Amino acid sequence: MNALTLQWHDAGRDNTQNIYEQQASKNPGTVRIGRDPLRCDVVLSNPTVSGLHIEIFFHPQQQRFYVRNLRSQNPPLVDGRQLVQGEMPLAEGTSISLGQIQLKVTSISTDNIPATILMPPQPPANNPHSPANIGHQHHHHSPTPPTPPPGVYALKCPRCQKVSPPENLQIGCPWCGTSLAAAVSVLVAPGS
Repeated sequence: MNALTLQWHDAGRDNTQNIYEQQASKNPGTVRIGRDPLRCDVVLSNPTVSGLHIEIFFHPQQQRFYVRNLRSQNPPLVDGRQLVQGEMPLAEGTSISLGQIQLKVTSISTDNIPATILMPPQPPANNPHSPANIGHQHHHHSPTPPTPPPGVYALKCPRCQKVSPPENLQIGCPWCGTSLAAAVSVLVAPGS
């Protein structure tokens, strides 16, 4: 199993936290770190840390852990370099400063086995030149990404407000391309 170990000193105590590739969290696929216990999986008490500051996630294609900034007004320092937007890979010994708190990556263990990505069956493309479609005229405008089934959690795009399945977290909004890292998690009600 892919795992990363963080150590830090906060409120007079030394802390250690293991972060796993597939661990349960408030935002599936990532571990969020900040001061707000309602939104964060790792809660820091120092007032210089933002409510929702960063998230750490494992990138299966790259076989590496990354840190992503969630607070543009209070960016973290990763090995002394400001991470204003985007993400940076983490390595053993990496230092992450959130305000006055310094997190240290003390170990990383990865399986180094390429992940198998299972894709649901895709419907045949609307290719007007394919043998199945010759003689048929399709008046099809731009494709509409599927909306998630009712009764499940989904992500609401912070820019266009459209709702997409949580699988799009790493890809981004299928409508406008915005990163879904800061998307609000919503429950899709039956009949919507």
